[in-house]
Order: sequence, then structure tokens, then C-alpha cells
Amino acid sequence: MEKLQKLVISDFIQMTERIANGKTNVLDFGLEGMQFYRGEIHMIKMIGDHPGIFISEMARNFNVTRAVVAKTVRKLEEHGFLEKKEDDEDKKRFCLFLTEKGEMAYKLHNQYHQECDRPLFAYLESLNDNELHIIQEFLKHANDLIENHF
Repeated sequence: MEKLQKLVISDFIQMTERIANGKTNVLDFGLEGMQFYRGEIHMIKMIGDHPGIFISEMARNFNVTRAVVAKTVRKLEEHGFLEKKEDDEDKKRFCLFLTEKGEMAYKLHNQYHQECDRPLFAYLESLNDNELHIIQEFLKHANDLIENHF
């Protein structure tokens, strides 16, 4: 049991490090102009999921500063992936929307996850409620561990 416990901890730490190191990886969807840093494509995803979202809301959701989000939003806007529209209720704020090109990137990102994540979804669907409960409890503890280290 102790050996299995060490294997689980080792696998979890390895996974955490791969996620942390993967922040700088570029996702290439195979079409011209459709290469993104993970932060960029996840901002496109958030705007696609929440059309009209504000920069401040995105910053809170990503737990980064507004300046970081604004810099990426400016770059994505310059490359034609999104557009800003003045908020009707507060003229100092801008609502963010995907352009047609942004919608294409959003769809490619969703397809990427459908293909890459399918084995995990299939595995989870094969588990019973008790097994899923154990995994859920493990993830709660793992998230607490990450919170303490970062």
C-alpha cells in the first residue's frame, strides 16, 4: 500500500509540473494564423463562453492583473480575433466579443479538447459513483496542496 501511495503522489507531482511547464507551449491548429500561446486561446475560450465579458471579469477569473489581460486582448484584437464594444451602462468599460476569425479559433480549440481529452472522459464514464467520489476527494486534497505551494 505504501508503495502504491508513493506512486500516486509521484504521478500527481509529475502531472502538476507538466501543467506548470506547459504554460509556454504553443498550440498550433494547423491553419495559417491559428497558433496560440495557451493564455491567448484560453482568453478566446472565455470570451466565446461569455460574450460581452469585461477585462476586469477575465482578470478575476484567471487570477491575473487587468494589465496582463489587456495586453493579450490588445494583441488578439490586432490579429482580428476579437472586438471591443463600449458598454451601454458604463462608457469607461468595453465588452469583448469574438469576430468570425475568433469564432473559428474557439471551435478549433473545442475540437482539440474533444480529441485530446476523450480517453479521460471515457475512463471517467467507466467508473462507478464510489470510484468517482474517491477521485473527487483526491482532487480536493490535491487542489489544497497546490494552493499551499503556489
